[in-house]
Amino acid sequence: MEIQFMYRKDRNDWTYYSQFCKSAFLKPAKTLTQVLLDDDCPTAIFPSKPYLQRCFPDFSTKNGTLTVGNKTVFEDGSGKTRNAVELRAAANGINKVLDARAIGVKVFEDYATTWYWILIGLTIAMLLSWMFVILLRFTAGFLFWLFTFGVIGIIAYGIWHCYREYSNLQGQPNAHLTVFHIGIQTDISMYFQLKQTWFAFMIILCILEVFIILMLIFLRDRIRISIALLKEGSKAIGYIPTTLIYPVLTFILLSICISYWAVIAVYLATSGVPIYKVIAPEGQCKHENKTCNPEIFNTTEIAKACPGAQCRFAFYGGATLYHQYITTFQIFNLFVFLWLINFVIALGQCALAGAFASYYWALKKPDDIPPYPLFTAFGRAIRYHTGSLAFGSLILAVVQMFRLILEYLDKRLKQAQNNISKFLKCCLRCCFWCLEKAVKFLNRNAYVMIAIYGKNFCRSARDAFNLLMRNILKVAVMDRVTDFVLILGKILVAGCIGVLAFLLFTERLPMIIVGPTSLNYYWVPLLTVMIGSYLIAHGFFSVYAMCIETIFICFLEDLERNDGSAERPYYMSQSLLKILNEQNAQTKKQ
Repeated sequence: MEIQFMYRKDRNDWTYYSQFCKSAFLKPAKTLTQVLLDDDCPTAIFPSKPYLQRCFPDFSTKNGTLTVGNKTVFEDGSGKTRNAVELRAAANGINKVLDARAIGVKVFEDYATTWYWILIGLTIAMLLSWMFVILLRFTAGFLFWLFTFGVIGIIAYGIWHCYREYSNLQGQPNAHLTVFHIGIQTDISMYFQLKQTWFAFMIILCILEVFIILMLIFLRDRIRISIALLKEGSKAIGYIPTTLIYPVLTFILLSICISYWAVIAVYLATSGVPIYKVIAPEGQCKHENKTCNPEIFNTTEIAKACPGAQCRFAFYGGATLYHQYITTFQIFNLFVFLWLINFVIALGQCALAGAFASYYWALKKPDDIPPYPLFTAFGRAIRYHTGSLAFGSLILAVVQMFRLILEYLDKRLKQAQNNISKFLKCCLRCCFWCLEKAVKFLNRNAYVMIAIYGKNFCRSARDAFNLLMRNILKVAVMDRVTDFVLILGKILVAGCIGVLAFLLFTERLPMIIVGPTSLNYYWVPLLTVMIGSYLIAHGFFSVYAMCIETIFICFLEDLERNDGSAERPYYMSQSLLKILNEQNAQTKKQ
């Protein structure tokens, strides 16, 4: 509109404007409406910068005033006047994306500078994880008791602190009031000015302290056995070190499964024909949302009846029987994906269980351990136990599928829920979460029994469940001790590598080693190293956890099948046998 106006006064203005049109016009032969409808020329011209094949205003400041080019006020094409501040507010979101892109470039530069240091850090994390697992035969007991007595000491300090605060509040005004007197307060510090609060804390901590001490006293023998089993697991991995490499194979198989699912999902999503719909500006067209053909759209009656309407791609689809069931195929593809993922994990657990079981049931260790125990156990699992592993994976996949359907329905119906439906939804989610955990636990122990005896899944699951129920206290203690050691190991590995990486990337070790300089964000490689170290430690300790679980099941079976006589000798190690003999001697004396 501005150029149409200025053209009458100065013909040179049109020469400048026409260079932005599709073809340079010597004079505006068409009307303004026709020029804009035909998209021959831009509606407006602003100094801009490119982003994703689009132009966005390039803002500048002149004498403290925000401008675009030399202008501060613009016509928006609908008869309204806009200033540069409004224009900046509209473009703010894109500016954030542009800033994010700049940050992404800097992050990439940091990775390009530090990639070899990151690889060195991950290699050190792998060596530390291996050393931690191997050295647990010497340090498992020390770490457990150090942590336990540390917790007891911290709780004791808490009791003393609560008593001191309680004593200091004696005689203070309003300190004798109770929680019921002051009611619910947003300022939590008010509760800490009451004697009742500190007295309640002291009672709770005293009960917790007494409970932990009594548990240690009455469960001391089971804790000793658990620590001995941890040490035994470390020895087993030392004799079969190839098991620590197995997570790499699991990762490769999982990557294949994920790629298969993703490719099939994309093919299903794009298997229809492209459907185009009529899109009109501001929705003022009776033909809107009708299907159209983009190749001949401009010659149809719709284009003439609705100026400015466009034929845009909407989605892939079709009217055939196949296209009606694409959603069903996607659901089936997701279910197969869950089944395959669980099968790969089950195969790894069964192969590792077979390798560690061959270690435990060797009477003379390590002389009687068969050659290539992991390779042999893997081949045995593939050849004889594929059906059992697939059946166990199927049960778990069904439970996970129900959970996903429940989550999907929750998101779709979130707006139409009342309190009762929300309560039922939470109950169902909790139940399915517990069921999934229980099935995973039962499956894992069933795979151990499959690796030992070679029975089918149902019989192995039943035998494993009955065996664990007969030794429920040992199971509870063993799980807690193992969880503590594994969590501590992951934290130690990730923490040590994190501290070293922090000192290196912040240039605080110039006298020892010169690390990368002039990083944009030192925390980018630091977080990468820490997260990578934690994942590597998790891979190593998942093998160790399977080792402990296998040896524990074998130990319980050994106790029930054998009596230590010459005809039925125990297969457990000498350290476990020594603890067991001490317990039997105490039992006879009593």
